[in-house]
Amino acid sequence: MSMNSPFYPVLLAGGSGTRFWPRSRRARAKQVLSLDGEQSMIQQTVQRLRPLARLEKFWIITNDLLSETLQEQLADIPTEHMLLEPAARNTAPAAGLAAFLLERISPDAILGMFPADHVVSDEDKFRDTVRKGIQLASQDSNIVVLGIPPTRIETGYGYVELGSQTAPGVHRVRRFTEKPNQVRAEEFIASRNFLWNSGIFLWKASTLAAAIREHLSETAPFLEQIAAAYGTSKFEAVFAELYPRCENISLDYAVLEPRATKGEHHSNIFCLPADFGWNDLGSWAALYDHQRGASPETNVVDAGGGYTLHADGNYVYAPGRFVALVGVKDLVVVQTDDALLITTRHQSQDVSKVVKHLKDTSREELL
Repeated sequence: MSMNSPFYPVLLAGGSGTRFWPRSRRARAKQVLSLDGEQSMIQQTVQRLRPLARLEKFWIITNDLLSETLQEQLADIPTEHMLLEPAARNTAPAAGLAAFLLERISPDAILGMFPADHVVSDEDKFRDTVRKGIQLASQDSNIVVLGIPPTRIETGYGYVELGSQTAPGVHRVRRFTEKPNQVRAEEFIASRNFLWNSGIFLWKASTLAAAIREHLSETAPFLEQIAAAYGTSKFEAVFAELYPRCENISLDYAVLEPRATKGEHHSNIFCLPADFGWNDLGSWAALYDHQRGASPETNVVDAGGGYTLHADGNYVYAPGRFVALVGVKDLVVVQTDDALLITTRHQSQDVSKVVKHLKDTSREELL
């Protein structure tokens, strides 16, 4: 695929990453943290996409709290391509705005929607899959989702049910299911016909724009007006006035699930099964699993030194501190300058409830 092809990576970077508190804060969210290596999560995302698109074709959708940090971390991406949401409205309005903007700039543009905070271990295979998806998305009004073969029963992910195979490694999509309960997740895994929804989608700008007009008919006019104002002196005012009036809804609920109900032979949704070492690092437990990998050492400790005795399955983040683990199992301990988190790997998904408590009790200095 040529670097001059009409492919535009759109990185969704507006989330707050509450499950990584206390390291993650409103102005230092998960996507700007270096959780896996020296680069931040969003810097890694850009680097693995750079062979597919020039930096001037990247777009970032984020918020004002993260804008200064992102401009520092992504200094080579045009500032005018960094859109600062005036209100959090989930992924459907964010993706829809990108579609309406790029439909005006480049009618034949292929959009790739990428979460800004995932990790990929096999980047060559990842790029090969994206290239394949771009080709498929350029045909007709196809919508392409990358599906990840499940490695465990997981209730925190969305699932894609595969339909008929149309070519090697290409399936029609029968339906999307968001975050099933334990029983349904077990059924999905047992059927061997469901993949995890990676949150990575490819489509023409015109295809996504048409889908937003169809499935989010009240929100679409607001997004079109915002896109029409882009590049003018009125843009910030129009953005601030109209974007908060958009429906607060995810792309999956707003577009993909209703589109899939048309039936696998009429929805034009396709899935590429892709095993490229994907992890969305959705919790401290997920980070533990990722960093441990195949290591025989069962504790993951990021500290200034340590000692373990009869300790197993623990994750500890305490930079510069000496950490002694004695007779403890499956703990998560995270220390920052102003906070200390102690939980278990099993309950690490509940860390977001701490953030809710801090909001409810007006502990703004810890958010």
